[in-house]
Amino acid sequence: MKRLTNLLTITLLTSCATAFAQEQEETTTGKSAVEQSADIYAAGYNKFRFGGYGEILANFMDYGINRFRGTDNGSKKDHRNSISIPRFVLAFDYKFNSQWVLGAEIEFEAGGTGSAYEIENTENGEYEMEVEKGGEVALEQFHITRLVHPAFNVRAGHLIVPVGLTNEHHEPVNFFGTSRPEGETTLLPSTWHENGIEVFGTFGRNYSRFNYQALVVAGLNANGFDRNTWVAGGKQGLFETDNFTSPGYVARLNYLGVPGLKIGGSFYYCHNTGANSDKPETYVKYGNIPLRIYTADLQYKNKYVTARANMICGDLSKADDLSNVNNHQSGGSPYTQTTPIAKRAVSYGGEVGFNLRALCKDNMSVPVIYPFVRYEYYNPQEKGEGKHTMDLRNKVSMWTAGANWYALPNLVVKADYTTRKIGGGKYNSENEFSLAIAYIGWFISK
Repeated sequence: MKRLTNLLTITLLTSCATAFAQEQEETTTGKSAVEQSADIYAAGYNKFRFGGYGEILANFMDYGINRFRGTDNGSKKDHRNSISIPRFVLAFDYKFNSQWVLGAEIEFEAGGTGSAYEIENTENGEYEMEVEKGGEVALEQFHITRLVHPAFNVRAGHLIVPVGLTNEHHEPVNFFGTSRPEGETTLLPSTWHENGIEVFGTFGRNYSRFNYQALVVAGLNANGFDRNTWVAGGKQGLFETDNFTSPGYVARLNYLGVPGLKIGGSFYYCHNTGANSDKPETYVKYGNIPLRIYTADLQYKNKYVTARANMICGDLSKADDLSNVNNHQSGGSPYTQTTPIAKRAVSYGGEVGFNLRALCKDNMSVPVIYPFVRYEYYNPQEKGEGKHTMDLRNKVSMWTAGANWYALPNLVVKADYTTRKIGGGKYNSENEFSLAIAYIGWFISK
């Protein structure tokens, strides 16, 4: 069944890519929510549009599957390969009129199957899996937008949480590597989407132009916090409804005043992540468990070069108490139970690529290829709390080098080589070569 699902997804992806190849017009699916709304104001389409994005990935690795259970030196030295469809997303926008707009994205992830969890209160509060949800077909976005003014608009529904550069620009043409930047996607949910409400807009002119987003969304759930991915596993969505006892508050501001330059920052705050737990009594005796996440990023693009950089710094209170609780969660729960959880987590990195065609004086016989290099450092256990010892095997610094060939403006073939230094060089390094093909586009626009 899984092979059949993969085959069908590949067929759909290939068909959509072929349809897209017939229209080489600029697409807006790679833009942030605020930028897409600007397209709506500019009459980017009249009534509806349909499109999406997808990617196919192959990895060739020289290390084992688990650096924590391989050897005392980290990952075993092994040779293994994998191939997958990380995601296949269908996007749809519909204008009820000039002021009310419906937007939706449906994601097929990894060609797998999914299920929904529930707590069966008639069986001592144990976790029970429902298979009625079927395959992993997840709503990545589903929202209604009320356009009021370019400087102030309202959106409600299932929203992208714009914390970090990758979440705001998560489509595969918006980063050079075959995979999303590893630091951001290790520490934060990716793609991070939650139910809630948002206000957004653009203000200023020329060199003083900005856009902003402010959201109230379902907060992260402390049950999902762990050693290896910090708070990334706390994204809600395992159940049929989300807990909204302690919402997450999100703010993002981008500076757009210089052509080609975008400088942004975001902030996330949840007053009590424990209040969003599956069972309300789990963390009651510890009081409030606040979480703060700060991010900063920049992008610069011109005809010759594209450069990006990002930083994340997060602070989680009462990490010591959380570790003690999460380590003893029910074995039937969907969470890892891997502890200790860190008080502080950090990630930063940057990438730069050069357009060979532009460097060759726009010679049309030269393909549009961007050789690039990326550096990242991340550590979901940057600083602990209490008597718990942080594991150096989570401390990663890595280099990635490769090339992106844009066969069409929004159809890209990628190849890269990555090497990771683990624990400052104390453990075995991890190396891999990867290939990918990705696309993004609006196939129909009326």
